[in-house]
Amino acid sequence: MPSRITTRAILAVLLSLSLAACQSAEPQGNPMNEIAESFVKLVLALGQHDADYVDAYFGPEGWQLEAQESALALDEIRNRAVDALEALQSLTPERDDNLTAARHLFMGKSLESLIARVDLLSGAPMTFDQESAALYDAVAPTLSAEHFQRVLGRLEDRMPGEGSILERYNAFRQEFIIPAEHLDGVFQAAIEACRQETRRYIDLPTNESFTVEYVTDKSWSGYNWYKGGYQSLIQVNTDLPIYIDRALDLACHEGYPGHHVYNLLLEREMVNERGWVEFTIYPLFSPRSFLAEGTANFGIDATFPTEARLKLEETVLFPLAGLDPQRVREYYEVQDLVKELRFAGNEAARGYLDGKMDADEAVDWLTTYSLMSRDRAEKRLRFIEQYRSYVINYNLGQEMVGQYIESRGGTPEQPEERWRLFSDLISRPAVASELK
Repeated sequence: MPSRITTRAILAVLLSLSLAACQSAEPQGNPMNEIAESFVKLVLALGQHDADYVDAYFGPEGWQLEAQESALALDEIRNRAVDALEALQSLTPERDDNLTAARHLFMGKSLESLIARVDLLSGAPMTFDQESAALYDAVAPTLSAEHFQRVLGRLEDRMPGEGSILERYNAFRQEFIIPAEHLDGVFQAAIEACRQETRRYIDLPTNESFTVEYVTDKSWSGYNWYKGGYQSLIQVNTDLPIYIDRALDLACHEGYPGHHVYNLLLEREMVNERGWVEFTIYPLFSPRSFLAEGTANFGIDATFPTEARLKLEETVLFPLAGLDPQRVREYYEVQDLVKELRFAGNEAARGYLDGKMDADEAVDWLTTYSLMSRDRAEKRLRFIEQYRSYVINYNLGQEMVGQYIESRGGTPEQPEERWRLFSDLISRPAVASELK
């Protein structure tokens, strides 16, 4: 088996040939392609200052070496990004070319986001909402404690008993932990179910695949590292016990039809078919993440609507985990109520990053209104400290993607249209403001 370095080198050569072939069909000196190349190199340069910034890259290896050797200062990166943005703004895409217009909008928002990230790293003050608008092109709604208290009231009625609602809920969930010895079997079964269902609606490359690793000491619960060539590495964090609902959620979100499919479709459609080099790189703190996380979360329910999910859990996943399949509906009735608290984490992040909550107050908010045990709340705070306003991409992203697709006829009652719209959205340039 080739080493990782050898495999990467082969992919880089193949990509270079693919880009050359695609670009040769376009007018020489296409200014959009030149701006896109500048963008990729600037993202790589910023990655030298920000270890989390470059989430994936499978473009020319020489550009990566150039970024390492040149070690551009932040102010120089910013100046070059401003120049690229001004050059882009001087171009007017053809009105009858929707895809090129979408590319123009995507590149503009991406360059603006890169400039904002440089400013943040340089110490520029931004509120939580200013940061999310600048980086992700979206601002999450502000919700009060009273809003979440009303949801907790409904949970109180659903889970009567002794102790606080947090104590009762966490005691209830303890009965639905996947035993460590069953984790891989359950997760692999969930992946296969997601893959089969996704393939019913999306034409995937025959050579696509990913590997799964189990890791510890991370601030996140799962991560997809896209490698190019339709390959991914998916890591699952086992620091804390994993509840049964997370198996299908992670399989869909990180794999099918989530991040793995999102990235490979953009590689196939944008890079290999059109030679649009900006899609060989994925800057994490950028508008692309709003679509990536939002579609990955929306994809869970699109792939397994309520009854289909309950059937899979009851007949396959609960038995594999050694859990009582007779309790599937009971568990998910509670989980559906808890999902209404999903924006509570945004308020903890907003309060903490805006200096209105200290660490203990943010953890207390998460235990009270997100119903997290203290160890999970502390891990979530670690995530907030590392990724900051990125948290809006999951819940607001899912909500806006859902509204966009359903408003165009992609309702649960019309699965073919739902999947067509979903597939289109993850196969082309798109930003949050387009979804409004």
